Amino acid sequence: MAPALIEPIQPIALPMSNKKLDFEDTHRSATKRVDYQPGRTVVESQDFYEHDDLRPLFPNLHWEALKEVSYHDKGLQGDHRFRNLLASATDVFDYNPKIGTEIHGVNLAKLTNAQMNDLARLISIRGVVFFRNQSELDIEAQRELGAYFGKLHRHATTAVPQKPGLEDVHVVYTDGTSKDQRAVFTPSFLWHSDVTYELQPPSYTSLKLLSGPPRGGGGDTLWASQYAAYDLLSPPMQKYLEGLSALHSAQMQADGSTAAGRPVRRDPIVTKHPLIRTHPVTGWKSLFFNPGFVTSIVGVPKAESNAIIGYLNEIISTTQEIHVRYQWQKNDVAFWDNRICNHSASYGFAPHRRHAVRVANHAERPVFDPASKSQEEDLSARFGLPRVDKDGARQSNYND
Repeated sequence: MAPALIEPIQPIALPMSNKKLDFEDTHRSATKRVDYQPGRTVVESQDFYEHDDLRPLFPNLHWEALKEVSYHDKGLQGDHRFRNLLASATDVFDYNPKIGTEIHGVNLAKLTNAQMNDLARLISIRGVVFFRNQSELDIEAQRELGAYFGKLHRHATTAVPQKPGLEDVHVVYTDGTSKDQRAVFTPSFLWHSDVTYELQPPSYTSLKLLSGPPRGGGGDTLWASQYAAYDLLSPPMQKYLEGLSALHSAQMQADGSTAAGRPVRRDPIVTKHPLIRTHPVTGWKSLFFNPGFVTSIVGVPKAESNAIIGYLNEIISTTQEIHVRYQWQKNDVAFWDNRICNHSASYGFAPHRRHAVRVANHAERPVFDPASKSQEEDLSARFGLPRVDKDGARQSNYND
């Protein structure tokens, strides 16, 4: 059973006395233990900060275009029951049937190769896996863990840590002095999979929260399963999209950096990828689309392309059962597979500081195997689950 996101209030133990406490005494005793104001969270002092060396920096560097690198997915070596990874686990549970798993009792800083293989396999199935309070996983250990899965990606425009030699670390940083960005983006546009314009977009990606709002202060992250997004489509639509490709562009990201007076460390590119891809570990089909970087569908009229993009945007951003929402706490780590997940930040946490560091490795070039199965098709056959009726013309009496 999932632990509550809000800690239960323990019963108040009143002292034994012959004197009978009146209501005011009891109320005063209770309020000493709980100070609650709806919608109000205490802002942490920002005078001293233990992670100053990991604050954001935008170095004026220029890198050559990326070249294709070899990649072998470690998830293929993982145990199908994850027995190595879960040997020390004290609890493990799924957030919902489609996406999101949380594991307790596992120290990411001390994984064996066999445990890392299991972790890759689990992420490839569940999309994103959460680990609480990973205080021993410092930035070097996080990079070492990421590098086990493949060559680390260096982002062309976003911030890196001020500490030298960490150009393969992406910094997320907002504090009380940052500009409010909520009005700049539509909610659906914020959904994205990282740097899908690269020739070999990332697979296993870790994000560690160094500092963030307290519980109830906002700053949650949401993920959406692209396995499940594919399964939402009708069979004719699945077949149609399987024959299409999309253009993923880095141009908007580069233009934004230039407008902000920041360097673009690698020339922006536009890359064509299949709209449906097959995962090498699970063999499942998934949508490979995101509102943030896909600019057009190849080989169809502009109106048709826009209609496809709008439809898939709606599928990803509004279908609740393919989403998982995570409420961060300090030193938590989320580990996800960018090949099969979109994710979105959420606003509304100002003036709290929110500081995280991300490490991602390059994966294979996206490919589609016509003989592959979908997640729903495979699990339905394996566990005897009923197939979803996709006839939207039926009469319905929705009630919840």
